[in-house]
Amino acid sequence: MTITDAGVRAKLAEHGLTLPEAAAPVAAYVPAVEAGGLLHISGQLPFKDGAVMTGRLGEDRDLAYGQEAAERCGLMLVAQIAKALGGFDRVERIVKLGVFVNSDPAFTDQPQVANGASELMEKLFGEPGRHARAAVGVAVLPRGAAVEIDAIVAVR
Repeated sequence: MTITDAGVRAKLAEHGLTLPEAAAPVAAYVPAVEAGGLLHISGQLPFKDGAVMTGRLGEDRDLAYGQEAAERCGLMLVAQIAKALGGFDRVERIVKLGVFVNSDPAFTDQPQVANGASELMEKLFGEPGRHARAAVGVAVLPRGAAVEIDAIVAVR
């Protein structure tokens, strides 16, 4: 299956999703680096109504909130792909997502939280959207975010 810009944009519309403006870096890094046929995307935070979705899973936030936050991180990753590549025509496949979940030590559903982003990638990119993944719990994330996700994307 060949990924096309028109195809991804049609899938966004079909699912009632709108790409956010790709976030600018908040420190000394760049949002994306292309090297050796791979696009490495820096960690993206979940934005809703212009604000970061904050909180700690298993403490003051539940699984559904975490899944929504992960999906919103995924949308920001997709926005960064579009900005870095000028669209989606060069995307070959989503290779890997690294999912960091701000979670209480007793919370162990990080993989289910990460599904919010993983399922989005498959919805938008089809089979090439299926990817390898890590989902880990962390004590704190920048700006108090509930989730942060980075990505590696194979490009043509």
